[in-house]
Amino acid sequence: MANPKKRTSKSKKGMRRSHHHLEAPNFIYCSCGEATLPHTVCPACGKYKDKQYLRREDNE
Repeated sequence: MANPKKRTSKSKKGMRRSHHHLEAPNFIYCSCGEATLPHTVCPACGKYKDKQYLRREDNE
């Protein structure tokens, strides 16, 4: 089996892992004012591109 000849330094390890971070999701604001993910139906009002796709039933 292949084994490393030399120890990997902290700098090399850090440079390799520099792209392993998480990115924050991009939020857009619906016409109702709720923050949602892009290209998805708004969970608050049920609209996508100003068309109603989900009927919201309030059972309160």
